[in-house]
Amino acid sequence: MDGTLSQLLEESVEIAWTYLQRTGELENDAARYLSDVIEVMIRRGQRNRMYLANMAIIKYRATKDQDNVVPIREDVGQLSGSP
Repeated sequence: MDGTLSQLLEESVEIAWTYLQRTGELENDAARYLSDVIEVMIRRGQRNRMYLANMAIIKYRATKDQDNVVPIREDVGQLSGSP
């Protein structure tokens, strides 16, 4: 990435980071996640800082919501080897 794209990445991560920090949603893994998500979008041609930050926030929240979901399995409670 050249200088202007690096700056775009940095500024977009900062916007998302600040928002998540103010809303109390920030966790230890946020910096790397936000950076990775935004970098992919930049490589695909997106250049709008607010779009990059907002999409990263949406994706970050989605992964956190996904972590709180307990998968439903029909075989839970059955003993191993029983019909």
